[in-house]
Amino acid sequence: MDTHAEVKRVVDLVGYQEGAVVSRVLMKRETGNVTLFAFDAGQELSEHTSPYEALVQVVEGEASISIAGRAYAVRAGETITLPPQQPHAVKAVARFKMLLTMIRS
Repeated sequence: MDTHAEVKRVVDLVGYQEGAVVSRVLMKRETGNVTLFAFDAGQELSEHTSPYEALVQVVEGEASISIAGRAYAVRAGETITLPPQQPHAVKAVARFKMLLTMIRS
């Protein structure tokens, strides 16, 4: 296990790509993952489900996140919880970055 600590700006850890969604796994453990996503404006993750609970932290920009058919507007500095087994989707209203923490327990 790496014991070297380093301070980093989360928004700088993944860049935008035109017409794409980019992701970078920041931490992967048996108990869960932390992944940073960068969405170009208009890009989306189609509706899907997960067996695990997850926390979305918006670190830049704005998105619409739908959970079980209800849309939520989320902006930089806000969070939303994705309940397990509930269909959800993410669409970038403008370019945006989110940190997704998924807990497997």
